[in-house]
Amino acid sequence: MDVRMNQGHLLLAVTLIVCNSQLLVVANSWWSLAMNPIQRPEMYIIGAQPLCSQLTGLSQGQRKLCQLYQDHMVYIGEGAKTGIKECQYQFRQRRWNCSTVDNTSVFGRVMQIGSRETAFTYAISAAGVVNAVSRACREGELSTCGCSRAARPRDLPRDWLWGGCGDNVNYGYRFAREFVDAREREKNYPRGSVEHARTLMNVQNNEAGRMAVYNLANVACKCHGVSGSCSLKTCWLQLADFRHVGEFLKEKYDSAAAMRISRRGKLELVNNRFNPPTSVDLVYIDPSPDYCLRNETTGSLGTQDRLCNKTSEGMDGCELMCCGRGYDQFKTYKHERCHCKFHWCCYVKCKRCTSLVDQFVCK
Repeated sequence: MDVRMNQGHLLLAVTLIVCNSQLLVVANSWWSLAMNPIQRPEMYIIGAQPLCSQLTGLSQGQRKLCQLYQDHMVYIGEGAKTGIKECQYQFRQRRWNCSTVDNTSVFGRVMQIGSRETAFTYAISAAGVVNAVSRACREGELSTCGCSRAARPRDLPRDWLWGGCGDNVNYGYRFAREFVDAREREKNYPRGSVEHARTLMNVQNNEAGRMAVYNLANVACKCHGVSGSCSLKTCWLQLADFRHVGEFLKEKYDSAAAMRISRRGKLELVNNRFNPPTSVDLVYIDPSPDYCLRNETTGSLGTQDRLCNKTSEGMDGCELMCCGRGYDQFKTYKHERCHCKFHWCCYVKCKRCTSLVDQFVCK
């Protein structure tokens, strides 16, 4: 009888652990807004189910913000999608390539590990929201903001006009901070615990992503005058191309700081020889898996069947990408534009060439 009871307790404990880990993944976050198209609020008729109750992945605080700013939700979803796509571009030649695994957890169990890769995804996603909301303000899509009201730069020549309709990066930054960090602010883990360390890590990386968009915004100008004389210039604040933001955060990923939780409940450097991270730096608390083999526990998809470059000595090379397992070679047809000619006026006409090329995939 005691044996049966012990077995029952063990089974219950395992079930609870599995359920809790699944809940942790499913509740991973608002990133799921990128995977499920959001209709504009005006599409929801009176008496229909409200928009915010239909959206998955929102925390309690985020759902309240959704109710107050329903017209923002489309752009939060667009920002998350922009962040995911940029993550996949930046890591396209790495063992971990920012793959999405489903429509709820988006990146899957790998986000449970407080690694460099997780740090980057939090940063690039938060940056995507700042980018999308700032542009939506400029385009007049949101009821609570408009064009940028940034102060005139001191180094702008006196005869240049400061105006135009700039991207409202100030509003985008503030709203993204309130919405993205809402989930972290709701958590109440014991000070100094591993969970508390992860919350601090997430907040730091969210801020680094937002600051990247904020700091990289620059002044754009347009000439006015007869026959392009540029007798007058109008200037405004403009967001940097998001690829630039992605490249900047990828550099921060490469130099991310390894942290641990202190007795006072704050993150501190593992190695004190390095400078402490600033608000624009990424941090992590766990070492990264090697991502070589598929592992359901860590969420690693492995590199089997991934394309690799036989001649490269970098991470995309077959030796590193395939983790020493070897690779298979096959031939495939490659289609591309070729023999392009410019015709007056004004178009380019190309032919379509097909060639047989060698490709290599990891065993």
